[in-house]
Amino acid sequence: MTWTERVVEREGVRLVCRDWGGEGPGLVLLHGLAGHAGEWDALAGRLSSVHRVVAVDQRGQGASDRFPSDVSRDAYVEDVVAVADQLGLGHVVLAGQSMGGHAAILAAARHPDVVRALVAIEADVSGPDPEWPTHIRRWFDSWPASFPSRAAAVQFFGGGAVGTGWADGLEERGGQWWPRFDRDVMVQSVADAAQHSFAHEWERVTCPTLLILAQSSFISPARVDELMRRRVPTVSVSVREARHDLHLEQPDIVYGLVSPFLAGLST
Repeated sequence: MTWTERVVEREGVRLVCRDWGGEGPGLVLLHGLAGHAGEWDALAGRLSSVHRVVAVDQRGQGASDRFPSDVSRDAYVEDVVAVADQLGLGHVVLAGQSMGGHAAILAAARHPDVVRALVAIEADVSGPDPEWPTHIRRWFDSWPASFPSRAAAVQFFGGGAVGTGWADGLEERGGQWWPRFDRDVMVQSVADAAQHSFAHEWERVTCPTLLILAQSSFISPARVDELMRRRVPTVSVSVREARHDLHLEQPDIVYGLVSPFLAGLST
């Protein structure tokens, strides 16, 4: 199955989505920081057999508007609501990785009328963290301004499925491969999130929740224990020999976890 491009506009910001179709309940997929909707291709096609699957290029990234004036967490959350509404997805399942998972958790907490279930992959809502924007800027500073070839980009990002997934988010211009986002916009989006603590919102989530973590997770075991203690209905799974981008690295395993979770929602 292939996807169809859909465009959602909210307050002058253009959001581009990959609509994989499907006749089942709505499932919205949110990528992480500096990512793109294509990260979900390996999962979206399979999940569309039982769900109406839509993967979103979040504001400032991918094919969506690159320079939105608002990069607050509120803006990202309300974008999710707009996608569900304008594409007629109804009461949706939200699945997000990293910063996409952060937005998904907040959306589930704030809009229970929109979100019926939540899948958070390598995502947390703790904070504030004043050092976070500095770390992100240093990470971007380690990138070349552009890559001489797609193969060079794949190698830079670690090779394999993860390197390929990140390279797929680049665009070719003038014989070079460039990021499809502005670095300052991405750092600003992190800086906004880093100013606040969203930890209390985790406890506001009332829908069924699946938390998928990598064995080499950036979320500490102590923090995971705290998340589980504060919200007992959550199911948490750690994937062995996996890293932060486990949705790219091990999509079969992620599918094997998400698929029965989704099936259980209708039982």
